[in-house]
Amino acid sequence: MTDDATMTIRQMCDAFEVTPRTLRFYESKELLFPIREGQKRLFTKRDRARLKLILRGKRFGFSLEEIRQLLDLYDVGDAQATQLSRTYEIARQRLGEMIAQRDELNDAIAELEEQMRWGEKMLSSLSEPKKAAE
Repeated sequence: MTDDATMTIRQMCDAFEVTPRTLRFYESKELLFPIREGQKRLFTKRDRARLKLILRGKRFGFSLEEIRQLLDLYDVGDAQATQLSRTYEIARQRLGEMIAQRDELNDAIAELEEQMRWGEKMLSSLSEPKKAAE
C-alpha cells in the first residue's frame, strides 16, 4: 500500500474484489472521489468506506441512485441521523420486496417440482409397455 491514507486502483480492486472498470464507473456516477495525480487515482479512507457501502447496497438490491442519495446524506451534519433513518426506510422496503420475491420463487419451485413428478410418472408409464413387449 502507498500509505494508510490512500490506496491505488489496483489495491482497491484486490481489497474489494472489483475491477478497475467498476471503480471508474462508480467514479463517473459520483459515488467515489479519488484523488487524481495525472492518470493515477488514489483512493482515501472515505472512498474505501463509501465503496464498502456501495457494494453492500448493491448486494441488497438498492439502486445506484438510492445509494448515491444515501451517501450524500452523510454530510447533512446531524450525526448521520437523517442518513440512518433514510437507509432504514429503504432497507425495510427492500426487505419486503425480497421476501415477496422469495415467496414467489418458492411457489415456482414447488410448482416445477410437482410438474417434474408428473413428468417422471408419465415417462415411467410410457416405458412400462415397452418393457412388457420385450
